[in-house]
Amino acid sequence: MAEYDIRMVALDLDGTVFNDQKQITPRTLAALRAALARGVTVLPATGRPLAGAPREFLAIPGVDWALTSNGGCVWRLAGRQPAVRLLLSPAQARQVLEVLTGLDCTIDLYADGWAYTTAAHLARLETLVEPELLPYIRASRRTVPDLAAFAAAEPGIEKFSCQFGAAGHRQAARDRLTALGYEVTCSLGTNLEINAPGVTKGAALLTLAEQLGIRRDQVMACGDSDNDAAMLRAAGLGVAMGNAEPAARAAADAVTATNQEDGVALALARYIPGVAEQLRQEGCGWD
Repeated sequence: MAEYDIRMVALDLDGTVFNDQKQITPRTLAALRAALARGVTVLPATGRPLAGAPREFLAIPGVDWALTSNGGCVWRLAGRQPAVRLLLSPAQARQVLEVLTGLDCTIDLYADGWAYTTAAHLARLETLVEPELLPYIRASRRTVPDLAAFAAAEPGIEKFSCQFGAAGHRQAARDRLTALGYEVTCSLGTNLEINAPGVTKGAALLTLAEQLGIRRDQVMACGDSDNDAAMLRAAGLGVAMGNAEPAARAAADAVTATNQEDGVALALARYIPGVAEQLRQEGCGWD
């Protein structure tokens, strides 16, 4: 196995750190703590807004950063300060809304660490997502009377997120927005996530690494979905989960176990010296 000097690890949440029950297992939590204890910067890298990032991850001592909105904003958790902002302009937000208007979809607009939507969109969204996601959805959404008016007045749009009821409408939206140059990805079978041109988890991650004086070859990332592919390509070591979608696997340098098998813990133990031994000492290693 090649030698790595990993100083930063970015971790997707759903399907990666979380198992299918939306939990961080004791072994994965122990591995995160072991990596942090060895001076590695560990941060979530998620499509969620900051308000939807799980407290059980952010509250781990030593977790100082959160990459959110697929790279739209990286937050320094102390003081809730944005460190990297890669935003859609008001004109771009207006154009995205024009494309989506009239399609069979819900629309969430991410700004300032929250997801904003209308009451009608939120009610429909709750019928389209899996039940395990409802607590996250309800905790991270704020309703506004009119999304177009909100977007026109909001100077910093991080991302759009849409859930589609009709597959044909989803594909039409993806084709149109991609042709216009936007970054269009998905993390669930029926959704689309729209960022400004060139804005990905990977772009934001390398921007933060540069700010912290960490080289690309010292950056590791783990993910499983279409919206993780750019991050896995950008990192010096991209690790796809065993349950990863084809786009994520194709972008990765290595594959670990699934999210149901503590794949993140296994990757940290494999590539960061001392983590495997720490897990064994705590009684949560592998036989």
